[in-house]
Amino acid sequence: MADFTAKEVKALRDKTGAGMMDCKKALVETKGDIDKAVDWLREKGIASASKKSGRIASSGLVDSYIHQGRIGVLIEVNSETDFVAKNDDFKVFVRDMAMQVAASNPLYVSREEVPEEKIQQEKHVLIEQAKNESKEKNIPEDKAQMIAEKKVEGRMEKYYEEYCLVDQPFIKDPSKKVNDVLTDIIAKIGENIKIRRFTRYEVGEGLEKREEDFAEEVKKQMGE
Repeated sequence: MADFTAKEVKALRDKTGAGMMDCKKALVETKGDIDKAVDWLREKGIASASKKSGRIASSGLVDSYIHQGRIGVLIEVNSETDFVAKNDDFKVFVRDMAMQVAASNPLYVSREEVPEEKIQQEKHVLIEQAKNESKEKNIPEDKAQMIAEKKVEGRMEKYYEEYCLVDQPFIKDPSKKVNDVLTDIIAKIGENIKIRRFTRYEVGEGLEKREEDFAEEVKKQMGE
């Protein structure tokens, strides 16, 4: 078992700007010592990516991806310079993000974009779900409320993983989050990179149609 908590992972992430998986790996390698974990991330060139995140990124690319004429994605990813926008690694990253949106259908780039009223609405639903689960187990109402509030944090993380692009598992390597891939490309290229916005279209969207596993289809398209 790793000798650190989820709060320590978050603290390291806040301190360095590194991705969640990188922070977990750093804490494993340093046996839970946050200061040593910061040094470990710096040595790997990962923590330095956070320093670049405040720099203005106004160049970049708009790319498109069409999946079998049924799903279309337009995405804008920004870099600091036109030079980086022409970099092959950057172009691959942008295309991967377009395919990620096609496959996983996020609604937002990051959790910061989720409207506060939507967050509160989702929390209310999740708390009521948890309270109903406690009721089925005959747990007293006062304890049920406490249990529900503890459960909602973890369940909100699942909500963000489903609907926020940077929190989603990366379709090419689900052991990583999209934010980890973003951090990696920032560290590799040496410029701030921002996924600014995207639009996703699907034929017949909103109309009744048979279910299809588009994620699997897109993975095959990517050579998985």
